Amino acid sequence: MSDQERDDAPLAPSAALTSLESAQTSMEDVAVYQDPAAVAMLTATADSVTGTVDSSAGTIRRENVRLLLRSPTFLIGAAILLWWIVCAVFGKAIAPYNPVTGSLTAFNEAPSGAHWFGTDSLGRDVLSRVIVGARDILVVAPLATLLGTALGTTIGLLQGYFRGRVDSFSGRIVDAVLALPIVIVAFLFVVPLGSSDPILIIIIGLVFGLLISRTVRTAVLQEQDLDYVAAARLRDESNAHIMFVEILPNVTGPILVEFTVRLGYAIFTVATLSFLGFGIQPPTPDWGADISNSYQYLAAGYWWETLFPALAIASLVVAINLIADSIEAVVIQ
Repeated sequence: MSDQERDDAPLAPSAALTSLESAQTSMEDVAVYQDPAAVAMLTATADSVTGTVDSSAGTIRRENVRLLLRSPTFLIGAAILLWWIVCAVFGKAIAPYNPVTGSLTAFNEAPSGAHWFGTDSLGRDVLSRVIVGARDILVVAPLATLLGTALGTTIGLLQGYFRGRVDSFSGRIVDAVLALPIVIVAFLFVVPLGSSDPILIIIIGLVFGLLISRTVRTAVLQEQDLDYVAAARLRDESNAHIMFVEILPNVTGPILVEFTVRLGYAIFTVATLSFLGFGIQPPTPDWGADISNSYQYLAAGYWWETLFPALAIASLVVAINLIADSIEAVVIQ
């Protein structure tokens, strides 16, 4: 059969039926897209899908909070931390005695019904000093950690985003500062400037900012080559917008974990500086300073003057670490 005869031949019944159904489907699709009601329905469906995606972020956050509240580790740490926060805020109201005024007739008394934690060498109630001593350490350490987190986040974003010379130059400065122990760095500033609370906050915040910047830099480098960053560059967004609006929300998890971890280190650092005489000064109640003034009496058997301030420091640091471990477990999951 020639090509002309094949073209002129009628289609088989099955082929004709298939062609007819295809044409009918095409006409129905065109009709649907031309129908305003159908278009409105499609738009509503798209909006509902978008809403579902937007609400999923809130659902994840609520799920994370639920997991934290069901974690025994987190609850124990939060309970201990809450107790010390209450002591820091209402310490003078709940302390059984004046933490500064002593009694020469009741010095170095062992724990008893009148003085649960005993008295120190100046006759001051140790329990009252432990309760009120939480105030300054829970002011200096969190503020220093907040300052360090803000500074470290900014430095880490700049290093991870620009890389190249910016990363190399700033990285050398960070390495040079961190080559010295934090206590030595604190001495360099505290000796000429004094040991007031603002000075301690700034010193600890600066050093911790350099430490936190390393973690943030690593997280930013992992986000740098993802599609949403490339899309923001194609939209001609500014570098500041990409760093703080696009990248920063995606690295908040590591930043939150780093904040809680550094808060524990900040508490220990403040106590160490006070123990060495470069922190909060007497007669203000302070755990580190009280240990420094009382540990010399351990050989005489006055163990309570050193033990209870040390237990206060340990319990607060342990509480922060329990909270940090719980948050890290939820964020990693």
